[in-house]
Amino acid sequence: MEKDMSVQKTVESLAIAAKKAARKLAFESTTRKNNVLLRMAAALQEQKKFIQAENGKDLSAGREKGLSAAMLDRLALSDKVIESMIIGLHEVVALPDPVGEVDEMIRRPNGLMVGRMRIPLGVIGMIYESRPNVTVDAAALCLKAGNAVILRGGSEAIHSNLALAKVLQDALASENIDPAAVQVIPVADREAVNVLLSLEDYIDLIIPRGGEGLIRFVAENSRIPVLKHYKGVCHVFVDADADLDMAVNIVLNGKCQRPGVCNATETLLVHKDIAEAFLPLVAAKLVAAGVELRGCPKTREILPEIKVAVEEDWPAEFLDLILAVRVVDDLDTAMDHIAQYGSQHTEVIVTKSYANGQRFIKEVDASAVMVNASTRFSDGGQFGLGAEIGISTTKLHAYGPMGLKELTTRKFIVYGDGQVRT
Repeated sequence: MEKDMSVQKTVESLAIAAKKAARKLAFESTTRKNNVLLRMAAALQEQKKFIQAENGKDLSAGREKGLSAAMLDRLALSDKVIESMIIGLHEVVALPDPVGEVDEMIRRPNGLMVGRMRIPLGVIGMIYESRPNVTVDAAALCLKAGNAVILRGGSEAIHSNLALAKVLQDALASENIDPAAVQVIPVADREAVNVLLSLEDYIDLIIPRGGEGLIRFVAENSRIPVLKHYKGVCHVFVDADADLDMAVNIVLNGKCQRPGVCNATETLLVHKDIAEAFLPLVAAKLVAAGVELRGCPKTREILPEIKVAVEEDWPAEFLDLILAVRVVDDLDTAMDHIAQYGSQHTEVIVTKSYANGQRFIKEVDASAVMVNASTRFSDGGQFGLGAEIGISTTKLHAYGPMGLKELTTRKFIVYGDGQVRT
């Protein structure tokens, strides 16, 4: 009980300080925010040895715990990773500041001028796993959008995250901005997450980034609104009139370029009229790239050597060199499959038909719907947002890749001339 109360007090004090910092940060000028971001970039370079020494503690502990080579690689703050964080900070500086934008300013019949102004959300709680570089990326985006942020990384990165937080907070202090604008929860105890999710009086939004288990836990236990990104079950539908070479390239890129990310292609749907011509072509390329194919009965009539696809394969986010393949009767059957098994992340049609492309765009419910392009383009940077803090697969507030604007909201502003309502 004493331990729980200590965690409660620690996290609550961070939230109280963050809310106070957010109130002032909301009014900071673009120049001041950019100056502190540039100061952070310089500080990362200046404090690189300190950061890497603390990161070394996490790497040593990870090896003792038996973390996989892939996990240790994600955890490591190499010179290259630190340089990418520095570049990321400069990229955020270059982005237009959305705070204070005014639009839809119209005069009403009652004489009032009514418009909307873009404002920060307030305090954001960010819960994420591994990759301590997320600490800097998230802090930079939240800060530029005028928000304070409380960060809770994985316990395996506790020393790294606290070191990065110290460097960022020192930079804030050097520019006379409250260091509480960026805070990392300093305890690895899982109870800290439960406490964070209960502080609706101080925190305006929770953004979880990690595996489906983490996101479901946060969504089920939070008293604060949550921007969810459950998983990326992304489909490519190859239509009857698709250009075969184009379709092969799109499928190969979507599955193989980076199979372990949320915008990788997980399921291939092929129109029955093109299946006999297309499947052997694409299968040869995929198998040569090390992909395991799992097919429906019609697919296996054409490719008898591949594995049988079972029901659990259709909603699966493999995050690996595995691809589920199904032959479908037509566009409607493909869209029905996507509606049943998709995760509202990214869906692609490869087609020469303008009408089918338009139907797919209008009727498929996903945060990104594409014609003749790889699922791998579903990314904030590729969409022109600059950096992204995550991808939302739920529709309230933000849908799809989230950049600076998605870290703000809008309020009504009204100019009158003495009007009173009768």
